[in-house]
Amino acid sequence: MIHTVSEPKLDRDIILQMMGDWGIANLHRICGWLAAEMGFRSGRGSRFATWNGRGGTDAFEAVLSGKVDTSFFVPAQFARTVVEGKGIYSNEDIGRLRAIATLPQDDKLVFAIQSKYGINSLDDLRRKKPALTVALAFDDGENMVGFATNRLLEAADIPRKTLENWGCTFLEGEAPWDTIPLAVDGKADAVIFEAIMTPYWKELQANHEMTFIPIDDNVLVALERDYGWPQGTISQDRFAGLGGPFETLDFSDFLLMCRDDLDDEIAHLMAWCICETTSTIERQYKHLEPKDSPLTYPLDPAKMCRTSIPLHPGAERYYREAKLLS
Repeated sequence: MIHTVSEPKLDRDIILQMMGDWGIANLHRICGWLAAEMGFRSGRGSRFATWNGRGGTDAFEAVLSGKVDTSFFVPAQFARTVVEGKGIYSNEDIGRLRAIATLPQDDKLVFAIQSKYGINSLDDLRRKKPALTVALAFDDGENMVGFATNRLLEAADIPRKTLENWGCTFLEGEAPWDTIPLAVDGKADAVIFEAIMTPYWKELQANHEMTFIPIDDNVLVALERDYGWPQGTISQDRFAGLGGPFETLDFSDFLLMCRDDLDDEIAHLMAWCICETTSTIERQYKHLEPKDSPLTYPLDPAKMCRTSIPLHPGAERYYREAKLLS
């Protein structure tokens, strides 16, 4: 690794409390990487802890309440929705949120229905009104997948109440491993979820012929207008049997957040470690092709310094020293 900025070291012990995911996925792994790299460059008595979280609005609450020093929120661009007071979460201290970095994950929210129903578009769905069993995420005030799914259905003029009137039923989960398998096992004949790089989607297509439903432009425009959510493209090679690329809701990237009073030197060191020790974390994903990796490598510091909420001054100082920001 060729360092672009002189290696910083803290000649004192620090204690850092971080929040990752449930404990078994990528956010926890990233926290472990940062704890190790920061520990090598801090006092020998330094201590680092990673608390379990959900990567949703609990990440905001944990940081703003002071329960943790940093947390991860997913997807990164949706943080702007929260800071601008659009919907899912509010807090009088929301303006104190700051970003350290954006960690890359190429992800989208997708809607798939068993092909036997002959539904190829949202118009087909509205016209046929099938009584589907749909696997999707909880919309419980914390889970961003559930929140985004229900806002998408509303923007498409097929809210859950309308689907229920058609005879649809819903099976809800929290994470990819307890939601997508409901469709894999045939308990649900449709699924709306993200984590497109995980093996669950390949297992789903191996078990059932599935049709992936493009999201109409007017729906995506409404979601961007009302919530600031960007649209994304599913490439033709993402899933087997696609006739071409299609548009849906982008669900990419992890946002590393803190509060505005995080120690400046700690924020600076963390940003340095994120950009200058990338090979440590990339090695843990090299057995996967980049498009199938839940952390999209190679990590690009020029992109990681671009965040959906304002940067912490310590992190910003590093990015300017590294000439990543002018």
